[in-house]
Amino acid sequence: MKKALTYTLVFVGIQLLAGGLVSLACELLMGKGEQDAVTLIATTAVAGIVTIVVFLAAKWAVVSRHWVQTRPWFALFWCVLAALGVLIPSSWLQEQMPELPNIAEEAFDIILKDRWGYFVVGLLAPLSEELVFRGAILRALLQWRPNPWVGICISALLFAMIHLNPAQMPHAFMIGLLLGWLYYRTDSIVPGVVYHWVNNTVAYVLYNFYPDPNMTLLDLFGSQRTVLLALLFSLCIFLPALYQLNLRLKK
Repeated sequence: MKKALTYTLVFVGIQLLAGGLVSLACELLMGKGEQDAVTLIATTAVAGIVTIVVFLAAKWAVVSRHWVQTRPWFALFWCVLAALGVLIPSSWLQEQMPELPNIAEEAFDIILKDRWGYFVVGLLAPLSEELVFRGAILRALLQWRPNPWVGICISALLFAMIHLNPAQMPHAFMIGLLLGWLYYRTDSIVPGVVYHWVNNTVAYVLYNFYPDPNMTLLDLFGSQRTVLLALLFSLCIFLPALYQLNLRLKK
């Protein structure tokens, strides 16, 4: 548990340090009021790259090709389907909960509407976050307690909390549980990176097609009946995908 907390604090420290240094550099180079998108994207990129370098150099996260060498292409295919199938059910569940403050809305708006935003949100974030929260934190927690779901739940909670945005936390926690399970079953971050990549890519694409952050499923589908049909259709993708993953995921 001590290792998991240390890794979390290091991760947060890197985000804060990168944010401060990049913001200062952008201010010196471009002046105030001109660096919003550049600063946010550069900060996220630098933090992600430094995180990967630090965790690999310190050997806190171990990267291995063993699982990929088993040619688990069908398992990865089902990871993609699971990521697509859970989007509407997760959104529906979140809409049933009390509305939570979205304190990062402005920052996400700036990042997601920029074409370089996809690099940090869709590509870099899945790799760096899976390396830390599954490859290092969950790995340490699985060694700490014999019951894997204790470690999976704690890692998912930490994953939700580091987003520092209450509106994102329920979705992040639920996805963190699934990502933790993928890692536990394979000892590899690869299925989690693929799942995370699909989730973030769809979020990026949907934002640019439907940029209104307050849009609900009812607004999107037009009627409650259509929402329920979309929910049922999604579950018909998600549940079989989970079943197939349960059969195919092996260490």
